[in-house]
Amino acid sequence: MEKQKAVADASIVAKWFLEEDFSDKARQLRDSFVTGKLTISVPSLFFYETLNALWHSGLFNEEELVLAARALYKYGFDVWDPKGKTYEQSAMLSSKYDISVYDASYVALALQLKATLYTADSELIQKFREYTQHISTYKP
Repeated sequence: MEKQKAVADASIVAKWFLEEDFSDKARQLRDSFVTGKLTISVPSLFFYETLNALWHSGLFNEEELVLAARALYKYGFDVWDPKGKTYEQSAMLSSKYDISVYDASYVALALQLKATLYTADSELIQKFREYTQHISTYKP
């Protein structure tokens, strides 16, 4: 059986470290990833976005943020650098749908991989219903 393919944006993975709405569902996604039931692919900017979310939560000091950065790296995500079709599609989607290039990079990656993008961003869900799922709908 082929593993389920997923793309997770920073809003989801930050919930692995924070207690927010739907953190329980985000952690179920994490557990499925860690146990090998699914793969999680991310654009390389994901690490900076996630750390930025943790920093802006006000709950992490410098040392804790460094530990979170180390933990994120050790998860072993399938990381995509900005190149080729996915990179170009990010630019096109950003312009066409009036979303940030950052958000478009997650959508473009999901399209490229034929994967589901898990997010808590209602604008992305509204604009890309076919490729996105709110994390609240995740079922392991």
